[in-house]
Amino acid sequence: MADNKYRADAVAVIGLGRFGGALAIELVGRDIEVLGVDSDSRIVQQFSGQLTHVVCADSTDPEALTQLGVAEFGRAVVGIGNDIEASILTTSVLADLEVPDIWAKSISLQHSRILQRVGAHHVVQPEHDMGERVAHLVTGRMLDYLEVDEGYALIKTKAPGWADGKTLGALGIRKEYGVTVVGIKKPGSRFTYATSETLIRSGDTLLVAGETDQAERFAEET
Repeated sequence: MADNKYRADAVAVIGLGRFGGALAIELVGRDIEVLGVDSDSRIVQQFSGQLTHVVCADSTDPEALTQLGVAEFGRAVVGIGNDIEASILTTSVLADLEVPDIWAKSISLQHSRILQRVGAHHVVQPEHDMGERVAHLVTGRMLDYLEVDEGYALIKTKAPGWADGKTLGALGIRKEYGVTVVGIKKPGSRFTYATSETLIRSGDTLLVAGETDQAERFAEET
C-alpha cells in the first residue's frame, strides 16, 4: 500500500475490537476507504473481505506502519482499548508520521490526557460518553442528548404542555430558559427549522440547544 497516493478521505483504523471493528464497518458502509490493522490474526481473518484493506501488524512498530503507508491516510483512529501502552505508543507513532487527523479511544481521564500529550487530536471515551448520555435520558424527559462541546448540549424533547397552542415568539423560551429551539417535528413529519412564528402543539418534538444545565432544566418542564 505504500505506493498509493495520499488520500485525505481514507481512514486507518488500528485495533479492530468491538469499538474499532464497528467503526470500520460503519465507515465502509459510507463508501469510505478503510485500512484495518490489528495484531491478532484471528480478528484480521474475521474482517477479511469486509474492509477495503485489512492487515495483521504490530501498530507500535513505526516501520510496520510506514510500510503500510499509514502516513498517506488523512485520518487514523486508534481503537485499542485495554492495552493502554499499545494505545499510547501507536498514537505516538501516528503523530511522528504526521497523520493530519488522529482519533484515539480512551478508557479513563488519565489515559485521555496522555493520548493528547503524545499527539491525538481527538480523544473519545465511548463507555463514559454513552453512560453520560443514557443517564440524561433515564432521569429526564429527553428523547436524545448530545453534548456538542463542554457545557453545551443539543437535546431532543417533547414539547411541554404549557406551550400548546402558542408560538415560539410568544413563549419567550430563550429569555426564560436561556435555550434556543432550533427545530421542530410534528407527528408524522420530519424536523424543520423553528422560527418565532412556529406554532407549538403538545405532541410536537423539539430540538433545543443551549448550556447543558439550562437545556436540562427546560427538558424537565411539563
